[in-house]
Amino acid sequence: GDPQLASAESNRLYTKEGQVQARANLLPSLNGQATLNRARTSQDGVSGSSTTTSRKYGISGEQTLFNWTQFANLRAQREISKAADFDLESANDDLIVRTATTYFNVLVAIESLSAAQTNEAAAKKQFDYADKRLEVGLAPITDVHEARAQYDQARANTILARNTLADAYQALTELTGQPVQGLRSLPEDFRPELPANRGDVDRLVADAITQNPALKAQELKVNAAESSVSAARGGHYPTLSLGGSWGKSASWGDSVGASSSGPDTTTNSIGLTLNVPFFAGGATQSYVRQALAQRDMAQDGYEQQKRALDRNTRNAYQAVVAGISEVEARRLAVVSAQSAYDASQVGLEVGTRTVLDVVQNQRTLFQAKLDYAQARYNFLLSRLQLSQAIGGLDVAEVQDVNRLLTQYAEAQLAPGSMQ
Repeated sequence: GDPQLASAESNRLYTKEGQVQARANLLPSLNGQATLNRARTSQDGVSGSSTTTSRKYGISGEQTLFNWTQFANLRAQREISKAADFDLESANDDLIVRTATTYFNVLVAIESLSAAQTNEAAAKKQFDYADKRLEVGLAPITDVHEARAQYDQARANTILARNTLADAYQALTELTGQPVQGLRSLPEDFRPELPANRGDVDRLVADAITQNPALKAQELKVNAAESSVSAARGGHYPTLSLGGSWGKSASWGDSVGASSSGPDTTTNSIGLTLNVPFFAGGATQSYVRQALAQRDMAQDGYEQQKRALDRNTRNAYQAVVAGISEVEARRLAVVSAQSAYDASQVGLEVGTRTVLDVVQNQRTLFQAKLDYAQARYNFLLSRLQLSQAIGGLDVAEVQDVNRLLTQYAEAQLAPGSMQ
């Protein structure tokens, strides 16, 4: 499994045990004791010695009636345990976003390699065309050099794109723990839309503040710190406990020429113990100051996280809204770049355009395809990040995005590209 998620799960189990331990301090305790002693006594100037044997066994118990520190510690541990639940939920959301990011990186790398292969094939065709025109005296040597330079650059771009794709696949394998194949990508006719219930940014920010699991965890940690302050102050308060015991004891012995034994003795006791602290060397006051500083740190962390969440939610919303327009603009840019490239090709054949014009339009088309692929998957990622910010990233949201991926991603690559 994912190490970050496993760490959050382990932390949750750890904090649950802290709550159990804090509760145990308020429950009755019961102990059993048993002793067996033998003593040998001798006197100076007197021959012989005496031996005495004694045994004792019993049970004792104690129940806390009032201990403010222990009560406050239990409240703190309960809050910390709840915070760990939300930390685990936040780690789950983070895993979804990290997985989606890594998955989309592979899809972008696939489309980038596809565009690079198309660009390389076009550059090779252009170079061969310029070379043939040179042979029959219809093109200058400079056209061949321009076409050759473009072809070499296209080959380098393909090599780089192939390496980038291999690394993206490896990153996805690292995250999932197993090789991944058969990836699905967005179809060519994909048109992004604003998800339902995502139209009011102020309402989204309000939802984020009340529902984001990471912020809720931090709020609970502030509550736990408040209880820790109360626990530290409890060091000034008296404690009261109820205790009781039951036991039996007996002894017997022998001396020179004689032996003796006494009857068994049973002892029962019950009582209250009141402990009133007067002075602890300043330790209690120090504990209070320390707890107050820790509480202030937790409150400052909460405020910082709240402000960051506000900004991140607004940024994610703007990214989704802007992404809708950007994807359409990038799509039109590809259409325009393709038209310009086709026109320059025709112009070159009839003598109204130069090889340099074709090369420049080919480079523009290649970059437009890369930008279009990146914009489409950035939109999907921004959509997931917005849901994560407002605490609405669930299975249904992931399934909605997954339903958009309908095309076999690797089908667009040239044969042998994955080897």
